Amino acid sequence: MSENNDQKFVYDFTEGNRDLKDLLGGKGANLAEMTNLGLPVPPGFTITTEACKVYLESGSEPAALRDEVSAHLDALERRMGKRLGQADDPLLVSVRSGAKFSMPGMMDTVLNIGLSDESVAGLARQAGNGRFAWDSYRRLIQMFGKTVLGVDGELFEEALDEAKAAKGVASDTDLGAADLQRVVEHFKKIVKTGTGRDFPQDPREQMDLAIQAVFNSWNTDRAKLYRRQERIPGDLGTAVNICSMVFGNLGPDSGTGVAFTRDPASGHEGVYGDYLQNAQGEDVVAGIRNTVPLADLESIDKASYDQLMEIMNTLETHYKDLCDIEFTIERGHLWMLQTRVGKRTAGAAFRIATQLVDQGLIDEAEALQRVNGAQLAQLMFPKFDEAAKVDQIGRGIAASPGAAVGKAVFDSYTAVKWSRSGEKVILIRRETNPDDLDGMIAAEGILTSRGGKTSHAAVVARGMGKTCVCGAEELEVDTKRRRMTTADGQVVEEGDVVSIDGSTGKVYLGEVPVVPSPVVEYFEGRMHAGADDADELVQAVHRIMAYADRVRRLRVRANADNAEDANRARRFGAQGIGLCRTEHMFLGERRQYVERLILADTDTERDEALEALLPLQKTDFVELFEAMDGLPVTVRLLDPPLHEFLPDITELSVRVALAESRKEPHENDLRLLQAVHRLHEQNPMLGLRGVRLGLVIPGLFTMQVRAIAEATAQRIDAKGDPRVEIMIPLVGTVQELEIVREEAEQVIAEVRARTGVDLKLALGTMIELPRAAVTAGQIAEAAEFFSFGTNDLTQTVWGFSRDDVEASFFTAYLEKGIFGVSPFETIDKDGVGALVRSAVEAGRATRPDIKLGVCGEHGGDPESVHFFHEVGLDYVSCSPFRIPVARLEAGRAAAEAKGSDSR
Repeated sequence: MSENNDQKFVYDFTEGNRDLKDLLGGKGANLAEMTNLGLPVPPGFTITTEACKVYLESGSEPAALRDEVSAHLDALERRMGKRLGQADDPLLVSVRSGAKFSMPGMMDTVLNIGLSDESVAGLARQAGNGRFAWDSYRRLIQMFGKTVLGVDGELFEEALDEAKAAKGVASDTDLGAADLQRVVEHFKKIVKTGTGRDFPQDPREQMDLAIQAVFNSWNTDRAKLYRRQERIPGDLGTAVNICSMVFGNLGPDSGTGVAFTRDPASGHEGVYGDYLQNAQGEDVVAGIRNTVPLADLESIDKASYDQLMEIMNTLETHYKDLCDIEFTIERGHLWMLQTRVGKRTAGAAFRIATQLVDQGLIDEAEALQRVNGAQLAQLMFPKFDEAAKVDQIGRGIAASPGAAVGKAVFDSYTAVKWSRSGEKVILIRRETNPDDLDGMIAAEGILTSRGGKTSHAAVVARGMGKTCVCGAEELEVDTKRRRMTTADGQVVEEGDVVSIDGSTGKVYLGEVPVVPSPVVEYFEGRMHAGADDADELVQAVHRIMAYADRVRRLRVRANADNAEDANRARRFGAQGIGLCRTEHMFLGERRQYVERLILADTDTERDEALEALLPLQKTDFVELFEAMDGLPVTVRLLDPPLHEFLPDITELSVRVALAESRKEPHENDLRLLQAVHRLHEQNPMLGLRGVRLGLVIPGLFTMQVRAIAEATAQRIDAKGDPRVEIMIPLVGTVQELEIVREEAEQVIAEVRARTGVDLKLALGTMIELPRAAVTAGQIAEAAEFFSFGTNDLTQTVWGFSRDDVEASFFTAYLEKGIFGVSPFETIDKDGVGALVRSAVEAGRATRPDIKLGVCGEHGGDPESVHFFHEVGLDYVSCSPFRIPVARLEAGRAAAEAKGSDSR
């Protein structure tokens, strides 16, 4: 982006507010909001995301930025009565990232900017605490060296461990001023060796380099990976927050902590968080030292505790949501360092949404926007069977719920490698850090021996919906030897199967069996939300789903091919069947009839094969129509190539060769082999399939239409209410549809005349080829409905086969940012979506009452459902287990659209 000479790049905390997240990032906007509320926020200023964008595009900071920063720094120095890094009483600042969307631990932060060989002595004199000053200086060199200068962080950790070992202590808090002074000298040598230069002593140089490092951290591999995982746009940039330092490492009357206004794991109200005496903020979230529960602060420093509780109530009421808060206590003075709407588990999201409605803070429409389909899907995952015989080996903090089973791995590289080979893994670490992100994504769950609910592992896992158990202190994790040892000496080696329960914090050796979640039991009708013993979570899900169903415009159907799937779909809330794939009725023992059809040499043989299939198809349809009585059922005529119903060519060739060598009879296998060769196509998915089969093989489609019509008549005679729609697949031109439609209408008329039943069967088509979408206006002349087959439409628009490309180059495309997400997972709005939109408009222009739906996998994808609502489809259709997700998202899409209209 080009730089505007009048553009303002720096805002004091007193100038912003929470509505300026695009410009000030989430952290800066919320620091400004807390300042406006009169809360105790250390003074500071924010460099905007616009400055970051200029820097990332041009490679240099905006020309005006240095002068703006200098002006705000001067104002900050006057306010604080001290200068940055001055020798006698130095002002120190933190330089922290802060994007619009929370990206915990993914970008850089540097604390204690302004310390040097000269000013560290002045800080010691001013604080009356030499240990504190040298501890702050070693932290600066360590953080600055790693994040700004690119020195290997392990070198600093090893040096600190050596210092503790030399003194015979376990914690860095046991090192005195002289010990830490020696650590500082060691750290400076590490910097000089690693960079070829001395650690910078000029405080302004420190700050400027730290600002650039924060800008650069927007495009680190871990930040880009996290954005892809969370679907955060890559062009937003990060703000930089310069904040005057307050110190939690001044002694036992100081400390730092993280607090939640409600439990982010369960949603329950109470006092939740972690506190660490004599520490700086990074110590808590890094999980390096085990914290104490926030409730313990009441006995440590009651005045600060009471003030914090009051502030937490203020923030939750103001934001009308769960708030995540970082704070520091400096010698009994409470300072607020950050607040944001907190990440939460799926269960907590539903509980909190309904709690806030009951408390009058939000209405039902807002509650619906506070949850999403991905969270609902997580709640439908199985949980561990409490009645099973288990071998519990430890217990930690229940950080993110779920039941995860996998092989133990002790580093991210192995987690990714094994996962790509099809193994399910549990990533086990002492504590995770941002560099573990790819392993956390690959793992089924995360287990750490250190840290609490606010540690890096816990926060990131909750954001991703991953099962996580933290702070399992009784488990000794040895990452170098790739093993974990239990309290009783039992050793878990890499590759051993473990199970972790993120709802209870329990850790088991071996695989623990699972049972259905109570949410699935609720949808299945086995648990009633109004019952006295109904789970609190089920109650919350029920309330939000009821509201979603009341407000949604999109109807939700199921992709179901038999009565069993149809019954399940109906229990899950399906309002019909959007796709019955008749090819699934040709499998198993019925293959022999298809083989007879393919091998038929005469019209008589072909007709006999079709006549044998007719009653079987009819029986299937009768059962299906009965299961969905009173609701629409869209039956797709045979779609896949016929060769799919024949034996594998290699297997058949071997069979024929063996029979010939043994001089055994093999006439039928030989005829089958000849048929396989005859039907062989280089690209069968673009060959003889769909409507082309109905046009080339006489009687095939008419047999299916007859079975559908007779089954419909039988159900009507039985006082049923079948509402059947016949769908012709893979149409590319209206002429194909017209021919098949004419034949189908003749068959329906024959059945109507013979049975005396008034049959009303709708005839329509799938829009799954680009040409069909482009000529949708013409095709609508012969179609009473369209159903978008977005799986094939995506393949034909992009020009690739899903089965081939997902394993070959999709990973590379996702890593390079060509795809933000697989186009088979979420609809490609710009390409495939544009064709859907134009086909909707053209179809309705020709036939205003045309019924429009989608039956590809996108019908159950949360983001895609919003798109289908926007373009005006009448329904989405998806697999039975995705129906609740689609119902919820259809409601969210309607509520969101209504909210936009009202604004």
